[in-house]
Amino acid sequence: MSNLIEVKNLKKYFSTPKGELHAVDNVTLNIEKGKTIGVVGESGCGKSTLGKTLMRLHTPTSGEILYNGTDIANMTMKEFKKTYRANIQMIFQDPYASLDPRMNVLQLIEEPIKVNSKNLSKAEVTSKAKEMMDLVGLAKRLEGSYPHELDGGRRQRIGIARALSLDPDFIVCDEPVSALDVSIQAQILNLLQDLQKERNLTYMFITHDMSVVKHISDDIAVMYLGQMIEKSPAKEIFRETIHPYSQALLSAIPVPNVHIKKERMILKGELTSPINPKKCCRFAARCPYATEECSAKEPQLREIRPNHFVACHYAEKFVNKA
Repeated sequence: MSNLIEVKNLKKYFSTPKGELHAVDNVTLNIEKGKTIGVVGESGCGKSTLGKTLMRLHTPTSGEILYNGTDIANMTMKEFKKTYRANIQMIFQDPYASLDPRMNVLQLIEEPIKVNSKNLSKAEVTSKAKEMMDLVGLAKRLEGSYPHELDGGRRQRIGIARALSLDPDFIVCDEPVSALDVSIQAQILNLLQDLQKERNLTYMFITHDMSVVKHISDDIAVMYLGQMIEKSPAKEIFRETIHPYSQALLSAIPVPNVHIKKERMILKGELTSPINPKKCCRFAARCPYATEECSAKEPQLREIRPNHFVACHYAEKFVNKA
């Protein structure tokens, strides 16, 4: 299957009074059409910035973002909006903050259609919006309701309907269930999977919850301080986790059985600053296996097993321990 999205050596730096903050640093990955890549990591690792950069909500510092073979990273915003904006959409983390409180449900879903499909009549825009409401499971009686009158699950369904209203190929899901109750999370995840099958959608699913990413992803990329440190098929990474940081993330998944004692990998030490970072392993200060080499040399992302990439000097050692 062909790749819909190819990211090559993508960087996004922000200028601060103390120097350059490396939010996304030299990330390379591919996303097959119709598949989901889960991007995981703790808060501040750069996963949301990566998603927003792919969306062109942030302008890349350098690197390439190929959409169906066309580099959209170096397009002007005018050209990107005209040719590709409708194809690449986003579902935001906070289903309340991302919606205009002065607009009702129908108006919120109509808005992106009006902006991007100026050739449609008012009746056609309304018809399309109602179709989207039905698609995501929003009852017709909610057309005149406002965001503050709805629960989190219904608000997020509005966000999904807005993203789908332009018939995109690629959707960045930026922690779309993290603000929802567990029972509602399952409903939204199932909805996203059903829509993917029906419309052959491609997702980047950003989350810090390893249980959620296991449920929805075909491939998983683990990020740490702006860098991708491990990437593999989802089943492979849960069966044989190689990077020590990924092992720590997986060990934090709770087991729903009080009689089973799970060994936790507790990380100690201080986070390395993402501002002007040294050319070394950024995880070295917290890694229980770090050596002098880790503090002196930056590890490169290498293919340790077929389609399993790891950025660690001693990855082969951990393969044997997994």
